[in-house]
Amino acid sequence: MIIYAATIFVSAFILFLVQPLMAKQILPWFGGSAAVWTTCMVFFQVALLVGYAYADASIRWFKPRTQVIVHGALVAISLAALPIIPDAAWKPLGDEDPTWQILGLLIATIGMPYLLLSTTGPLVQAWFARSFPDGTVYRLFALSNFASLLALVGYPFLFEPWIPTRIQTWVWSGAYALFAILVVAAAFQSLRPSARTGAAPASPGRPPEKTGANASAHPGAHTDSSIPISAPGQTLVGDGSAPGAAQQLSWLIFSALGSYLLLGVSNHITINVASIPFLWLLPLTLYLITFILCFEGRGWYSRRMFVVPLFALLAAMAWGLHAEGEVLPILIEIPLYSAGLFVCCMFAHGELAAMRPAPRWLTRFYLMLSLGGALGGLLVGIVAPKLFSGYWEVGIGLIATALAALWVVRRAALALRLAAVAIVGVCTVYVWLYVDSMVSDARLMSRNFYGSLRVKDEGLSIDRDATRNLLHGVILHGKQFLAPARQNELTTYYGPTSGVGRAIALCQREGPVKVGVIGLGTGTLAAWGRPGDTFRFYELDPEVIEVAKTHYSFLRDSKARIETVTGDARLQLEREPVQGFDVLVVDAFSSDSIPVHLITREALAAYLRQLKPQGIVAFHVTNRFLKLAPVVAGLAREAGLHAVRVFDRPEGDVPFNNTDWVLVSRDPALERAPALQGATTAFETIPGLRPWTDDYSALFRVLK
Repeated sequence: MIIYAATIFVSAFILFLVQPLMAKQILPWFGGSAAVWTTCMVFFQVALLVGYAYADASIRWFKPRTQVIVHGALVAISLAALPIIPDAAWKPLGDEDPTWQILGLLIATIGMPYLLLSTTGPLVQAWFARSFPDGTVYRLFALSNFASLLALVGYPFLFEPWIPTRIQTWVWSGAYALFAILVVAAAFQSLRPSARTGAAPASPGRPPEKTGANASAHPGAHTDSSIPISAPGQTLVGDGSAPGAAQQLSWLIFSALGSYLLLGVSNHITINVASIPFLWLLPLTLYLITFILCFEGRGWYSRRMFVVPLFALLAAMAWGLHAEGEVLPILIEIPLYSAGLFVCCMFAHGELAAMRPAPRWLTRFYLMLSLGGALGGLLVGIVAPKLFSGYWEVGIGLIATALAALWVVRRAALALRLAAVAIVGVCTVYVWLYVDSMVSDARLMSRNFYGSLRVKDEGLSIDRDATRNLLHGVILHGKQFLAPARQNELTTYYGPTSGVGRAIALCQREGPVKVGVIGLGTGTLAAWGRPGDTFRFYELDPEVIEVAKTHYSFLRDSKARIETVTGDARLQLEREPVQGFDVLVVDAFSSDSIPVHLITREALAAYLRQLKPQGIVAFHVTNRFLKLAPVVAGLAREAGLHAVRVFDRPEGDVPFNNTDWVLVSRDPALERAPALQGATTAFETIPGLRPWTDDYSALFRVLK
């Protein structure tokens, strides 16, 4: 029993631990985009589906000894992938499709180990059943769930803040080697005679039917594919007849619905706040808990108890989408969508548990659950960015959930049916209003791996104050006046009294300047250019460069020499020869989330390498949710640099936004510069805030 329990625990723990670990390692390579986690989740779900299919085939087709030999050989081969450190050759050059690049990287780095881990639950339970025909695998199920939750909850609080990522990979690799020893030992243990004298042998390669209820799992929802359909004392649904096509389709739909909502809500939260492990794992933890509660067998899910909260939260989340134009506060957005995801997944997984078949059809049931989980992930992670021009998947998921609820209560009391119809209508109306508000007045709307772009005109073209605005998600990333006489005027965050404006003007007093800009937007900063100046823009998203050149004229009208570089700015700056910038502007945002890898100790070192001795790094830290000025100040202080904060509130009828900039330089004269006198603001003090690194960041400490 001990060898099986140890194998289950270790495999479940490291299976979930590797997910944020791998995603965090490659996140900086792909610009900190929220889509990195979504793409990783697609890989994890599909890999779990393949692992389950292999386990099912092995149990069905191989005799016990053959099964053990084949699996042992595969485990031995998988050890060649250790340590799980991605090869630097996978770093993008800027012209690749990031989705396929990430999938290829994951296959090459953790493909075999992850596949072998995903097979552990059903195989080990089958081996356990062969050794202990009278035993119950329910304890193994409980143990695996405990290990799964321990990994999910522990990573953002116990591992990520304290252990460097590189050390995490070595520790994980050592744990996988331990798993390999345990699983091989468990396999050979299963070949020994049954613990019950005279027990009838199981069919070749397959455990007795009575344990089939514990034979599998839902990819992406459970670490080891071992969620039981029934607990002791609970009976299974079904009369033993073969499930029909409609029933199997229901399994697929409800499974896909939960997976779809998981990734859709994860996207929604991380796009608007930050792509970090905590916000990755919060939805995944809630999703896993619902799966455990619904299939645990103690009646945690009751349709009567959950249907009213479901209707209320569906309406609230749909309203929240429509309200995005006004921007929901973080203390409303994250709790609302987290609670909504929990209740929606309780509904989807609770209804799945109610449809579980007789034991002889459990393999088919779990296969459809696995397929549905992978399908939901593929729809959000692969199909949606190619098919939609905006982030419509959450809205579609809310309507789909409302329709599923309507179908479920179709035979209930009239009042409940009417309420379900009303919720379908409410969700449809709010989602329609949300989509319409995004597309109705857009000159251009497009979406790719890096996010959604909108170009929209505000005001009539003949008006002096009419502008053409560029939005990334719901955040303004620049605008230009449409009137020919005003097209070269500075706007938004880059006015003369802003931090970056003061920094450029200060350097231009000494003659021609070379300015590097991380994040292109509309190219507004090019309007600062004078004859002899050079402005070099680094832009992660090729579509932004195309939009800036075709819908705006800042780049072509600038008096400076303009250069554009495609790809992640930090990677490009690390590869390039020294540029000798007078000013390096860090102004890269994804909607309003922060690419954390651009404000770390290592990033600052890369910036300083590219600066002249008296050069200035200008960090744009204006943000709805996070107090980032103290983070930059801490980095500067650690490096022995000088930092000033320019908190600008333009007065009068000017086309400039309120802004927050931090200027960093080696030159102590920065703090005494006449151009900054009377414009600086003191830095906030955040107790216990440590300098951020590629291995450490603490967004909890800087929440507004």
